[in-house]
Amino acid sequence: MIRLLRWLLLPISLLYGLAVWLRNLLYDKGIWSSKSYPVRSIVIGNLAVGGSGKTPMTECLIRWFDDEYKIATLSRGYGRKTTGFRYVLINDDAVATGDEPLQFKRKFPHLTVAVCEDRRTGMETLLGKHDLILLDDAFQHRKVSASCNILLFEYASLLGPIIPLPTGNFRDLLPQAKRAHIIVITKIPNDVSAQQRTQIMQKLRKHSSAPIYFASIAYGAPKALSGQSNTTISSLVDLHDKQVLLVTGIANPAPLLDYVRQQAKYVESIALPDHHLFSKADYERIQSSYAALAAKGDTALVTTEKDAQRLSIDFLPKIPTYFIPITFAFDEEQRIREDVINTLARYSVNEP
Repeated sequence: MIRLLRWLLLPISLLYGLAVWLRNLLYDKGIWSSKSYPVRSIVIGNLAVGGSGKTPMTECLIRWFDDEYKIATLSRGYGRKTTGFRYVLINDDAVATGDEPLQFKRKFPHLTVAVCEDRRTGMETLLGKHDLILLDDAFQHRKVSASCNILLFEYASLLGPIIPLPTGNFRDLLPQAKRAHIIVITKIPNDVSAQQRTQIMQKLRKHSSAPIYFASIAYGAPKALSGQSNTTISSLVDLHDKQVLLVTGIANPAPLLDYVRQQAKYVESIALPDHHLFSKADYERIQSSYAALAAKGDTALVTTEKDAQRLSIDFLPKIPTYFIPITFAFDEEQRIREDVINTLARYSVNEP
């Protein structure tokens, strides 16, 4: 029924696609201007909505360049209830900052993490204090011209037709891949053949000459949450002999659900919308589901690292709660890192 309804909205998708095409044309022709800044900057973005892995890609960049540059991250802070420019503090909550910026700050406390819906205002505030600014989810924010554009595609999103919202999941048009300096195909299944990879590359080569890299998800060991701010990590846990209640509020929980099913004795899932702010009713539902499972055996509550920024274990007394961190495993990590370095090297920080 939902799929049928989305196809009935195809005329709206055509109008949306036309509006996006016209907007990009105005920027491409210079009628609307993009502004560059005298600082190295990297955009991490996608063309589809959610689920492509912008957060783990940003964390990879932080790890690669943390020793070389004074880094700041800048994002909109999706889901926050505040507006304007704001520095993210380690003891903030997701309501004030958004979950992904809060994750960056808690994982890299020394890092400058900022949120601002106006990327120009954000860049101008951070300017002069940092050597490298990472702009999370800013590929469509063409008012700012970055030194390096890294464009992500979730593998599954390229298997079917590329259709704009609301019939499809694309918020921008595939020809905009031409603006990417580097393309990363994420969430590659283990059984993808060389032929399938070639077909994906050929699809993108019609629009972009950027180097293309492949990355799969690498799951870390579950880590226990402790404290209201969820910043304290205590003991790890082995899920093999446990039942698991998996609670997620992300765009695509399917890969994580498949992984946990391979690890745990038994899994039940509560899947909520992306960036979902947990309510009293949600906590009651979680408690009830956990109690029903725990009556049958040893049970753990497991969530994602992003959800852990919004989930308060103060409302889940005596329930062992863990998050599973993720990162990317690149086929050619050294090469993509060198490509980023070379792209940044072509940019002079003295440019206006």
